[in-house]
Amino acid sequence: MTAVGSRSCSVCGTSLSPGARYCTRCGAVVGDEPEEIALSGGRRLHLAPDTLSLPELLAVVESGVTFWRQRLASTDGVARATAAAAIKDLSQILDSLATQIALGRETVQVTGCLPAQRLFPLPCAICGRGNRASARYCIACGTPLRPDLQTVPRVSPLPRLQIASRTDIGMVRPVNEDTFYTGEFTTADDTIGTLLIVADGMGGHQAGDVASTLATTTLKTYLVKALSYGVPTTDAGWHELLQRAVLQANQIVYQHAQTHANQQGMGTTMTVALVVGRRVHLGHVGDSRAYLINPAGVVNEGLPWVQLTTDHSLVARLVDIGQITPAQARMHPQRNVVYRSLGGDPTLEVDTRSHALAPGDTLLLCSDGLVNHVEDEELARMVLNASSVAQACAQLVARANEGGGKDNITVVMARVV
Repeated sequence: MTAVGSRSCSVCGTSLSPGARYCTRCGAVVGDEPEEIALSGGRRLHLAPDTLSLPELLAVVESGVTFWRQRLASTDGVARATAAAAIKDLSQILDSLATQIALGRETVQVTGCLPAQRLFPLPCAICGRGNRASARYCIACGTPLRPDLQTVPRVSPLPRLQIASRTDIGMVRPVNEDTFYTGEFTTADDTIGTLLIVADGMGGHQAGDVASTLATTTLKTYLVKALSYGVPTTDAGWHELLQRAVLQANQIVYQHAQTHANQQGMGTTMTVALVVGRRVHLGHVGDSRAYLINPAGVVNEGLPWVQLTTDHSLVARLVDIGQITPAQARMHPQRNVVYRSLGGDPTLEVDTRSHALAPGDTLLLCSDGLVNHVEDEELARMVLNASSVAQACAQLVARANEGGGKDNITVVMARVV
């Protein structure tokens, strides 16, 4: 029997203590407040940690209809035909949502970020890596895990990273609005860390390019400066740092849009990874993605990949309610409609997570121009079969262009060796 008011982890199902912010078993973040998203017309969309209100999802779609009706009234030619097609498509979605609401359905489960990952209960006192309950030695550093086997513990060296990146304009877009960054930084305690960023701009008239560049530069500057003064000692501290940095970037992009009439409405996604020691700390807004890939498997089912981020997009929620399949989402006319991005509103909710890294792990960040053409299974296979992360980046970009290259394509990888 579950006590009234008790909660459980949405990832592994473990019961949570009152006020818990993180699961003690798998490390998943426990949301404590519903997030709120700004829509047009002053409306707000409320999201509980694991569910989304169908009536409020209806409001998201209605906002899209309003936008395209305005475009229909102010354009002609091909743009007018595009607007008319979008209105027709969204109207069908409205009908489907209205039908589900009429049948009594009020909420939809939001896709989780990280299914049952590495639930290894025996931690190593030296490197922190989880191990199977029957393990005698740490799989990562070799330290004995049983008292009868312990001698003088040896300190495991910090992991080395092989890093590569590539961006491409694609086959259709006139401008590359993606921005990325890879680089090292030194913290106040002389630890060397790695910063990875992917930002996918939007807005037209090169406003998307401006937005993604502004956001990336601001984020990098903020993080490097903050870490030169002090270093978080807990995952929660890293999450707070990432949230502050992304919010600062959001303010800069928002203020720029407000003071440049020809760039109003611009915005950008943001996926950032801080690799420090044997952990990665993630911050995320939008529909760019972060994956973890390892040939030894990263989930209990043995799959070699897992998506670490949740897409803040309309099509992701349509997949959640069974309106479309993941394959259809890749080709959906509204696949670029995101309900959370930097620059659109002075307030913003930022997703954060932290994870242990193991030898052989590949961390992959990418814009949606890649995953719109390359399915997860193929993506993981290409990464694992490539002779290097540089070759994997090049092959993934080429594969996306072979599939049509309808958007800019950016890939950033870091492999633990």
